[in-house]
Amino acid sequence: MPSTAHPWLSQPPPTARLPREQLEDRIEQLLASQNLCVLATVDPRGNPVASPVEYYHEGLTIYFVADASSPKLRNLRRHPRVSAAIVAPYVGWASVRGCQLFGHARVLEPGTPEHAAGMEVYRWQSSAADLGRPVVEPPRVPLVHLVPDRIIYLESWLRKHGYASKQVWRAPEEQR
Repeated sequence: MPSTAHPWLSQPPPTARLPREQLEDRIEQLLASQNLCVLATVDPRGNPVASPVEYYHEGLTIYFVADASSPKLRNLRRHPRVSAAIVAPYVGWASVRGCQLFGHARVLEPGTPEHAAGMEVYRWQSSAADLGRPVVEPPRVPLVHLVPDRIIYLESWLRKHGYASKQVWRAPEEQR
């Protein structure tokens, strides 16, 4: 029985690829509309560890802070390969939208130019205000920069326009 509200969901799924520029735009829209992801790292025994983190993005890369003594930061220092999942709220099949980023995380140490540049992207002022801390200068905590090699993007609404709901983005060869 076809869907009355969204008949395009009942039809055979399309397989067309979204043009790269449009795919990057849709991924960036998703990153801009959310600010919480689940970061997966690997512990010393090879077990996956998933941690929710607040992030901010620049293009298709994300930044987040981590306590210097946190398990996720220890895991990242030892093994920089990570995955992060970002999802929009689900209110039915027509609203399915999210992505998985796979890539390398770099820990940017306070006092470095990279850390200062990253803190221009990361909205630390909101967290500082929430915690009752001054908003005069960024906190001196490690900042993590996740650069994706591959992104799997999922959006059901793409089907309505003749595209596959699952799209794969890969970084240009020179960025890998």
